[in-house]
Amino acid sequence: MQIMHRRTYPNVSILAEGLADYAAEVLSTALVRQEKASLIVPGGSTPRIYLPALAAKALPWRRIAITLSDERWVDTGSPDSNEHLVKTCLLDRLKEQPHFVGLKTSHEQPEAAIQEIQRRLKALPQPFTLTVLGLGEDGHIASLFPGLDLDGIPKIAEYCLVAAPPVAPSLRVSLSLEVLSRSERIALVVTGKTKRQLLDRIENYADPTLPLVWLLQHALSPITVHEVA
Repeated sequence: MQIMHRRTYPNVSILAEGLADYAAEVLSTALVRQEKASLIVPGGSTPRIYLPALAAKALPWRRIAITLSDERWVDTGSPDSNEHLVKTCLLDRLKEQPHFVGLKTSHEQPEAAIQEIQRRLKALPQPFTLTVLGLGEDGHIASLFPGLDLDGIPKIAEYCLVAAPPVAPSLRVSLSLEVLSRSERIALVVTGKTKRQLLDRIENYADPTLPLVWLLQHALSPITVHEVA
């Protein structure tokens, strides 16, 4: 299993700057050797803090493609939409626009949209240059929750799958563990005591029911954790 490189910050504001610096360095380094780079970002509350810090970085944004780790099956104008979050906290703050690829389609149900979403994702620079993920208190990443068939799903869902969270008002689409594991770099953002304790437990016991453990076991390089002390 890959080890985790854990970077600790005294508060979320300094974490935001540290993560933005890390992301800018990874993307800039990639763009020295290739024309295009790709960035995956998550939804949730914490990205509202660090995405504006990333937007302040002087990057050649037109050479960067951005997509989401997962998406709720709601209108993209809804406050619950991850696409809405990224547009508000990142894209609307940039003078030079990256190539953004959303996961929500016009299909009524996400099951009918999977083929179209996979076509969108396949068109992005591969492998993904940097994937940023959050961590739920229950151990979920993206919209991949504990209890998934971690042996069967990665073989079936090359790029994405429909996810039904244990407690949530809407279905979601999530990038698959398989495609996430192929990312050149993965950053995991962790805030809160419960989540830090979960990481401590994973370091001592690789719980096979947790999607994060599967990712640690299959990732191309060690995952860099950005956490608040």
